[in-house]
Amino acid sequence: MKVIKNCKLFTMETINNETGFVALKDGKIEATGRDFDPKAYEGYEIIDAEGAIVTPGLVDPHCHIGIMEEGIQFEGNDTNEITNPIYPELRGIDSLYPFDSAFRYTIAGGVTTVVSGPGSANIIGGTFTALKTVGKTVEEMVFKDEVCMKMALGENPKRVYGTQKKNPATRMASAALMREWLFKAKDYHEQMKKYENNEDDAKKPTFDMKLHSLSRVFDGMLVKIHAHRSDDIMTALRITKEFGLNATIDHGTEAHLIPEAVKESGVPIILGPTIGTGTKYETKNRSFSSARILAEHGIPFAIMTDHPVISLENIMVQVALFVKEGLDRQSALESVTKSAAALNGIEDRVGSLRPGKDADIVIWDGDIFDIMTRPSKVYIDGNLVHEIR
Repeated sequence: MKVIKNCKLFTMETINNETGFVALKDGKIEATGRDFDPKAYEGYEIIDAEGAIVTPGLVDPHCHIGIMEEGIQFEGNDTNEITNPIYPELRGIDSLYPFDSAFRYTIAGGVTTVVSGPGSANIIGGTFTALKTVGKTVEEMVFKDEVCMKMALGENPKRVYGTQKKNPATRMASAALMREWLFKAKDYHEQMKKYENNEDDAKKPTFDMKLHSLSRVFDGMLVKIHAHRSDDIMTALRITKEFGLNATIDHGTEAHLIPEAVKESGVPIILGPTIGTGTKYETKNRSFSSARILAEHGIPFAIMTDHPVISLENIMVQVALFVKEGLDRQSALESVTKSAAALNGIEDRVGSLRPGKDADIVIWDGDIFDIMTRPSKVYIDGNLVHEIR
């Protein structure tokens, strides 16, 4: 049992940028408030933050940590199964390595939750998983086995398979393949529902692992669609609407060029990575003004690193550069806490300091948008996992 008092508190709920306290008990947030009463917390370990900023643990909404391991090549890279463009039955959790060295500095950067999964070589590539950034086994770290189904449009699938003289080699073929398998999965889903509901003596459809996994998107399973360019974003929005998918557009590099269309669609954007030089043609219009433009149009968004494209330890450096170009500070912090969690359906556990949620907390040693600032203490499930001494 602990209380962090005398802090500049950002709960991402009702108390933001105000002096307050947060109480932790049994790995959960017990209470937050403005006025600390020591009599109410007798027997608790009292931690005086001495005016430091306290926030929820940071959440990266899309990365590949533990799956594309740090510092090695094929031995530790299980990001893309490039033998077939359609692999909905794959699960990122089955490639996750808890001793990826990147976890060490990720914790030191204040990132307590990541959503990690397959890459974008395939049109349909399998499921992402949500996990804490500390632990020795997958079971110890993961708190939601399958967060969403990964799909992809744009350069990556056509490059991987087109160079092998396989389908898809064009954007047309990529969209056609995505539709084909969604139609198949929808039919499989309808047959299964009729069988389960004993409608018209319906027979159970022949089990198909691909369709069985993919059909879950018709029960509302979240879909992450990789798309950078505006034309790919529009194709993703078109398909999302056609099939009634619960989706986010991940990367969304050119979403700021078509904000009206994105706003009308109601589909959120998980934006990034934006730091660094352009690594391919479809990212040439990346801009640190993009988050501000999305916010101005009322488009829900979060900000991703796509680790290891951007190292997770630099998550706040990237966010600060969006602030530099006009994104308001509250929205910026929400993009890697509350919004990042909500756009992955894990906001019941992480993303804000609300009573009942996991006690994932960061105490910072300066302004969180200052490049010189570091987490002085990091707690995951109420346990101190990092401290600057």
